[in-house]
Amino acid sequence: MKIALIGATGNVGSRLLDEALRRNHQVTAIARKASSLTPRAGLVAHDLDLHDGTALAALLQGHDAVISSARFTGIPAVTIVTPVKQAGVKRLLVVGGAGSLEVAPGMALIDTPQFPAEYKAEAGAGRDFLLELRKEQTLDWTFLSPSALFVPGERTGVFRLGQDQLLSSADGKSWISMEDFAIALFDELEQPRHVRSRFTVGY
Repeated sequence: MKIALIGATGNVGSRLLDEALRRNHQVTAIARKASSLTPRAGLVAHDLDLHDGTALAALLQGHDAVISSARFTGIPAVTIVTPVKQAGVKRLLVVGGAGSLEVAPGMALIDTPQFPAEYKAEAGAGRDFLLELRKEQTLDWTFLSPSALFVPGERTGVFRLGQDQLLSSADGKSWISMEDFAIALFDELEQPRHVRSRFTVGY
């Protein structure tokens, strides 16, 4: 497929880029400093400020799917969704956050007393992004939330999928490597099972 990857230079974005190229997709990498990426077969890089919606829409034209790995703070859903729709791309996959996942009926992780204060702004913006996506009736969107601990690690290919509830292991740990997250996202891209919905991945 021909994929536009927004936020390709970040920690998660770089793992998504690796996974996309591993699977022989053609990738247009979009970031403020995408030109800093090492040239690779199947990769085209474009430096772009996401707030330039006209330029973003023009760049997204002709792609089969758009993946957004941009931070949520300062980037509301409309900043991504509107250019994607203007470009005529139907498929949008978003790297979500864990904060909006439920830890009990009606209780999101972000609303628990132990949720770190320094992550609340980003997690809250991520929840707002998801709420806006759930109103979207044109795009075939998917929002993939990681587990609570989302870190660089190994690409194992062994993990569990869930829906709106935080996944935890038997010892209470909730985590996923960025590498395995990338596998789950590209599995969804290639064989869609969560269109117009959120799902989550964890060990």
